[in-house]
Amino acid sequence: MIAADVARLATRRPDGTIDLVPFVFAWMPGGEFGSLVSAVDHKPKRSTRLQRLANIAADPAVTVLIDWYTDDWAALWWVRMRGDATELAPGVESDEAVDALVAKYQQYRQRRPDGPVLRIDITQLVGWSANG
Repeated sequence: MIAADVARLATRRPDGTIDLVPFVFAWMPGGEFGSLVSAVDHKPKRSTRLQRLANIAADPAVTVLIDWYTDDWAALWWVRMRGDATELAPGVESDEAVDALVAKYQQYRQRRPDGPVLRIDITQLVGWSANG
């Protein structure tokens, strides 16, 4: 289980530029490293069809960075994951992903996400910690 509350998701636009956005996620078991899941929620947006969804449809390769910063530099750490992202069709798999998000985030227990759901199958995992 990954205890961090927020990560950064990097996707590639069709013109080759990189979009980097913060996102909330839950980890789910499966495969060598597991998967991260996320959903478009009710926070204000212009649309639920976010740019990251279009980017992933065109190029599913993504990078995720989770880190911890504090003034105590002995406690610093980061984890970088690369993987393949996909938008899940409505159904059991999508419902299980949202269930994992609801279990992790109190805000989602008050209002369950009902937008598009992403799954990132992690293919590479590297990290660093100040204390080894």
